[in-house]
Amino acid sequence: MAENDDAGRGPVSRGGIAPQPLFAVAAVLLGSFLANFDSRLTTVGLPDLRGAFGLSFDEGAWLSTAGIGSQIFIAPAVAWLTTVFGLRRVLGIPSVVYALVSLIIPFVRDYPALIALSVVHGLLLGTFVPATLMIVFRNLPIRWWLPAIALYSIRVGFALDSSTSLVGFYVDHLGWQWLYWQGVVIAPLMGLMVYLGTPNDQVNRALLREADWGGMLLLGAGVSMIYAGLDQGNRLDWLGSGTVMALLVGGGVLFATFIVNESLVRQPWAHVNVLFSRNICLSLVVILLYTLTSLSNASLVPNFLGTVGQLRPEQSGLLLLTYGALPMFVLVPVSIWLLRHFDARTVAVVGFACFAAASLWGTQLTHDWAREDFVGIALLQSVGQATTLLPLIIIALSNSDPSRATSFAAYIQIMRLGGAEIGVALMGTWLRVREQIHSFYLGQNLEIGDVDVVRILKQLAGHFAAHGAGSAPARAVGTLASFVAREANVLAYIDGFWLCFWMAVAALGFIALITRAPPGPFTPAPFGFAKTVLRKCGVKVA
Repeated sequence: MAENDDAGRGPVSRGGIAPQPLFAVAAVLLGSFLANFDSRLTTVGLPDLRGAFGLSFDEGAWLSTAGIGSQIFIAPAVAWLTTVFGLRRVLGIPSVVYALVSLIIPFVRDYPALIALSVVHGLLLGTFVPATLMIVFRNLPIRWWLPAIALYSIRVGFALDSSTSLVGFYVDHLGWQWLYWQGVVIAPLMGLMVYLGTPNDQVNRALLREADWGGMLLLGAGVSMIYAGLDQGNRLDWLGSGTVMALLVGGGVLFATFIVNESLVRQPWAHVNVLFSRNICLSLVVILLYTLTSLSNASLVPNFLGTVGQLRPEQSGLLLLTYGALPMFVLVPVSIWLLRHFDARTVAVVGFACFAAASLWGTQLTHDWAREDFVGIALLQSVGQATTLLPLIIIALSNSDPSRATSFAAYIQIMRLGGAEIGVALMGTWLRVREQIHSFYLGQNLEIGDVDVVRILKQLAGHFAAHGAGSAPARAVGTLASFVAREANVLAYIDGFWLCFWMAVAALGFIALITRAPPGPFTPAPFGFAKTVLRKCGVKVA
């Protein structure tokens, strides 16, 4: 019976201790940051890429979908691949190929070739984050786990807060090509760190013979199709598009087939029974809510400054870099210290409370808000980033068996990538719909012949009369329409902050349902006074 249970839970992750842990940690840092920066830079810098490659809006949208969708296709299987082939093979060779593809892409002008290279680029990039996380569990001593996972978790917030500024720096000073060429420098360096910091594992031929290739293909294809449908949904009007419906329904069918496959095959690759735990399910739900809540700084602040404030990415990015990204260098050690002495649930509550406070603050914005008015919000969000994702990962890991990480890691990657896309699609649609609603209601209050409307139009026409009396009335009407559009956008962003606030509140509710994790490597150490009391009670403490 135990043997069948083990088979259902996936292959055991075993690996030798890293000969040089610092190099292994450096590989974790470089790989995870590169993956998040690359994806984020491509998204933020998409308008510049469309202009550089001469792409239409639709072609640019599919370029982004191809790159990130291929990441989602490969990411769930990477933990299994590293267990079978070893980290050096899974990260070393792809890092070199990735650098080569990154070097070539800026010179390509044929659209089909560009899409093909973007798919290859995304497949290679999709191996970095899951594989670097496996370094932590397979090759590092337990005392290194918490700091290494902290580096893994901080990459999300740091990339979100600094990528906008970095895009502006690349485009204005080095050239848009560096949106790709940064990988030419970083990826081989990461491969070198992996080679120096991890042992040379042999290929596990027994697991290779029992490979559940069908399950991997079904899950990868299913979630990547669902991602593509979500990514294109807002642009193509969701249910009104046959393409979106085909992607969502097809992806759903493939995912359902994957569930059936894992129940029937003799050696399932990522059986869902690894999730049959109350705390694990709840922690994954809270991670999903975290991705939605963190959109308050990833999307709302820079987009408001760009849409309403008319700021360039490098201008709005300076705010998030200074008050969002840089404080994390101080906050992450604090977060590690808190997790060593307090329950991870308590730390996560602090993080979500900061996100809720920042979102509530954001609901007070007006069209007069400038970049400096968001400083307090950015600082609160920085605290939230540093004290939310890390304890959530610790909660999930504390309630699972780290030696069985290959199956569990597949679902972690789905939640990491899929949750982020659900958040982006949800927020994009929410802002668009709310802007249309507010624009409609504001427009209803501007009746033809209304005294206030006539007065404002006369004032505007008088202002434009010096530049041509004939065009003054038309320019006055256009200006009034722009005022309506501006206020509709402001109200839509206020609704966006309200959405993030209620997501944070929902996350706090789910955290309250999570029970204490069993003792393990992440169990917080008691303070000195508590140690003394425990020793007097006959309890052995370190």
